[in-house]
Amino acid sequence: MVMEKGKETSVRSENGKRAAVITLSDKGYAGEREDKSGPLVKTMLEAAGYKVGDVILLPDEQNQIERELIWLCDEEKVELILTTGGTGFSPRDCTPEATLAVADRNAPGIAEAMRWMSFQITPKAMLGRGVSVIRGKTLIVNLPGSPKAVRENLEGVLPYLEHGLDILAGRAGECGNGGEK
Repeated sequence: MVMEKGKETSVRSENGKRAAVITLSDKGYAGEREDKSGPLVKTMLEAAGYKVGDVILLPDEQNQIERELIWLCDEEKVELILTTGGTGFSPRDCTPEATLAVADRNAPGIAEAMRWMSFQITPKAMLGRGVSVIRGKTLIVNLPGSPKAVRENLEGVLPYLEHGLDILAGRAGECGNGGEK
């Protein structure tokens, strides 16, 4: 499903965790391929207690990706954006570049951890170019495009993202002590 600006992309949950999911795929956007990764990300987020609107489906167009990320961060004020797709070596893959272009700060440990975990399964994981960054009070994490890799990556990092989101929102300190360092 293609999301348009103005439609609900995320809603506040009882515990305040809001997330958005963006699938980047030329073929998916053109209706030539079913998006399986975006719905999987949404299901996994919801199982972890996040509230997520519809999966946003965009082509591999850097300017369009940047505009959507900025809108979700600055206007929708979501706490977490997970992208899937567009992180490989294909000349059209521009998700990391779009993500870095809108970032205020880098958060490389998340992407590094995902690559390391994936590398334990397949050495081809070293070819992944996904990044993780912060824009304002939003964490943006690039996931690979395949459902198998999405599951493996999210299972490894999802349980730990909430603490980082709490720090960004001022609900916790670096050591989980309510904002005190």
